[in-house]
Amino acid sequence: MRATLGVDTKGMGRQMPTDVEKWKSEVYGNEIREHLLEFAEEGWDSIPEDEHDEWFERFKWWGLYHQRNGQESYFMMRIGTPNGVLTPGQTEVVADVADEYARGPAENPVFGNGYVDWTTRQSIQLHWIKLEDIPEIFEKLESVGLSTQQACGDSWRNIVGCPVAGKDKHEHVDALPVAMELNEEFKGNEDHSNLPRKWKVSITGCREGCGQGDINDLALEPATKEIDGEETKGFNIRIGGGLSRNEPRLARDIDVFVTPEQASEVSGAISALFRENGDRDNRYNARIKFLMDEWGPEKFRNVLQEEFVDFELETAGEDLRSEYSYNSGYENGGHSDHVGIHEQADGNYYVGLDVLVGRMGVDDTKELARVADEYGSGEIRITQRQNVIITDVPEEKLDALKSEELLDHYSPDPHPFMRGSVACTGTEFCSLSIVETKNRQVRYARWLKENVELPEGVEDFHIHLSGCTASCAQPQIADISLRGMKTRKDGEPVEALDIGLGGGLGENPNFADWVAQRIPVDEVPGAIKNLLANFEERREGGETFREFVERTDEDDLADLVEPEETSYDDPMMHNTKMTWYPYAEDDSMDASPAPTDGEGQPLPSDD
Repeated sequence: MRATLGVDTKGMGRQMPTDVEKWKSEVYGNEIREHLLEFAEEGWDSIPEDEHDEWFERFKWWGLYHQRNGQESYFMMRIGTPNGVLTPGQTEVVADVADEYARGPAENPVFGNGYVDWTTRQSIQLHWIKLEDIPEIFEKLESVGLSTQQACGDSWRNIVGCPVAGKDKHEHVDALPVAMELNEEFKGNEDHSNLPRKWKVSITGCREGCGQGDINDLALEPATKEIDGEETKGFNIRIGGGLSRNEPRLARDIDVFVTPEQASEVSGAISALFRENGDRDNRYNARIKFLMDEWGPEKFRNVLQEEFVDFELETAGEDLRSEYSYNSGYENGGHSDHVGIHEQADGNYYVGLDVLVGRMGVDDTKELARVADEYGSGEIRITQRQNVIITDVPEEKLDALKSEELLDHYSPDPHPFMRGSVACTGTEFCSLSIVETKNRQVRYARWLKENVELPEGVEDFHIHLSGCTASCAQPQIADISLRGMKTRKDGEPVEALDIGLGGGLGENPNFADWVAQRIPVDEVPGAIKNLLANFEERREGGETFREFVERTDEDDLADLVEPEETSYDDPMMHNTKMTWYPYAEDDSMDASPAPTDGEGQPLPSDD
């Protein structure tokens, strides 16, 4: 067994085939922090200009992504919250940090200046972070047990799962202790700090399957197995899911069952297998899904058993995925997103609040902390649909909680177009994104709510907008999938979206079919309106939208989209990433105030 042996986690004993592997071989893992803090003390311009790429790549390991062109010296900071749990006191500190440090030189017309993003991986993102402020931010976060360690980079990312694990009265097994054990074991673990690429882990114990194991590198999913004459609850293991780029995969069963007590050891063995066998020659092919393509589940299991685990692995147990309903698009799916008021196993209640596209202003985030403390235990849970949950509310406090003004803006009973909206960061900050996303999806949802009636019986409808093929908004698993592109309209370049249909998870997961390409963004709401009208006209009985898509020929689906200009007006459609900030009044790259010093003042150019 090699899973726990000391290994050359920097150089891996080989010539470095890519720039990233070379940079990681020189400095990576926990040691990056010392350099990061030195740069912070000396200021932004202490980073040699010809070393920006390598240091920005390393900074990711400590949760920092450099923002897009025109925003030099500003960073996005990601804070890991394992399984989406914010313990009492942590939400307030996040809000305080956002208020003090996450305010930039421009105002977002919808969200203002200073806000918190809840992400599709149950994490937190802050923007406009200055390098010079990072030591103080780290100190504040770490004082309440929060960290940015390994929130990004080629290592174990934030572990996701059912956001109400340990609270859910319908869960098969409480997966929260296992998720926390994995986080404790592998965050900062030098043997697993330098993997070929990112490592995304999901652990699910609930009935609905809201941990979304199918789209993770490593998925532990609820199962039972008779061991020594006793029925034992635990997890079956699946490997190799993911959505990024144009290579989506569903995780594959490797015929392994683990008890909660074995989960950490076997997960570490699988991580070590990936560390030693993943492709470091080509980062595009470095995710474990490509290794699974090459080996297949049988070989993968054999290598795991023979080389990385020193006890006999159990074969898979009885799969409990047959009850999965989360984001299924089928009639049994219902509202399995944990938004709303639900009784916990202990008789208290949790209240899930809809946060449109996952963005919440700092004042509202402070109110969230107050409300959670006043009516519940102070704990907040983050979901993979960018929403938040207040837990541990006694029944007698529910009415008073529902009367709070905060719930007028973040409803526990939202309209389906609001409830179903997910969006990534977009060109506001992201260097990869092609189009603006969050403000646009807010406008889409509001226009659709006012102008489109959903067909009878349709109460759950998901629209996911991702700014590029990196799929951070998980578009392939939505009823309507939107993906950023560019096109020309009336001779001018405009932002555009590809449209996909019929994605979903649940018991029978399936990726969306991309049926329409490069639709100008101002014609997309009309396309959705016409599509839903065509669905209502052609649906059979009470079939869901996903069922309709599944039985309809792809060419026919494309004909039903029918893009159309409407009363919807898109103020960002001509941006096409030609400005330093999509909403800036002066819309040229030359107007950028970046780079800036620690006080936010522009730095003079060398010439």
